[in-house]
Amino acid sequence: MKITDSLLRSFKVARTYRLNSEKVNCVDYSSNGEHAVSSSNDDCIVLYDIQEGKPSSTLYSKKYGVDLIRFTHGEAHTVIFSSNKLDDTIRYLSLTDNKFIRYFPGHTARVTALSMSPVDETFISSSLDKTIRIWDLRSPNCQGLTDPLGKPVCSFDPDGLVFAAGVESQAIKLYDIRAFDKGPFACFEARLNRVCDWTGLKFSNDGKLILICTNGGAVRILNAFSGSVLHTFSGYNNSKGISLEASFTPDSQFVMIGSEDGRVHVWSTESGMKVAVLDGKHPGSINTLQFNPRYMTFASACTNMIVFQALRSSRVILQPFMSLVRVAASVCHRRRGRSPAERGH
Repeated sequence: MKITDSLLRSFKVARTYRLNSEKVNCVDYSSNGEHAVSSSNDDCIVLYDIQEGKPSSTLYSKKYGVDLIRFTHGEAHTVIFSSNKLDDTIRYLSLTDNKFIRYFPGHTARVTALSMSPVDETFISSSLDKTIRIWDLRSPNCQGLTDPLGKPVCSFDPDGLVFAAGVESQAIKLYDIRAFDKGPFACFEARLNRVCDWTGLKFSNDGKLILICTNGGAVRILNAFSGSVLHTFSGYNNSKGISLEASFTPDSQFVMIGSEDGRVHVWSTESGMKVAVLDGKHPGSINTLQFNPRYMTFASACTNMIVFQALRSSRVILQPFMSLVRVAASVCHRRRGRSPAERGH
């Protein structure tokens, strides 16, 4: 079923989970859309069964804290996350038996982003120590390191061939994962005309767009090939300078973000027009928001996590449509993700 303006306007609150005493700092969906996991500032990790519509387990990371939680590649029962208490080590955890599988030490300041490769066991991390590190889940040793010359945030592209680094809230640098030591093969200036910090980057599923998240009152999308600014989305409340996570819909046609008044704002990536404002009646600022990659639902969270669902399509699966998106993305990224030699440099 196609995601449209009218369908998005039909989304209503389906479930509200009140399991946390402090803000939920991150939500992630498994690749099959059947599980979600959240991390929160009260050191809590909650695994949700989307099919059953209920939490299936709750774990705690009291010693280390937990932030930026991510499912690992193809798995719904193992996660990686950064620490927000004791140190800046990244941890790899089994949700089944609540045991750490591996530690990834190396960063010397707060981790600002974690991004799992969509194709293998590789993941990347960025930090306020001004480095981006490349890791393999099977080894505790850093597999590679690059200095983007400033405080970075980072993200893999949908094919795992390229990663982007947003540097000093001013520029985006694109790296070939197979030749990252040669430096970026492209660099785009994308500074916003307002005082704010970039807090995250995301590629659209079709690989054509890059989304810049900020702690200001605006987010921006760029052409992922040319770096040209396509749209800047504003008009939502963020007077406190909170890091609000924005997300693409799985078809890459819309961008969604929460606000400090508990509402979700939606824009078209093609026209740049706002197409919906949804009220989830959050009691606080919506810190994080993710659309399910397979089902017609999305989750937003403050201290509560709320699942929105389209009224006309409670169990509609996006998978057949998403297969077409992945084919298009593969074509795009074979073109962008070529090695420097293949690109003629």
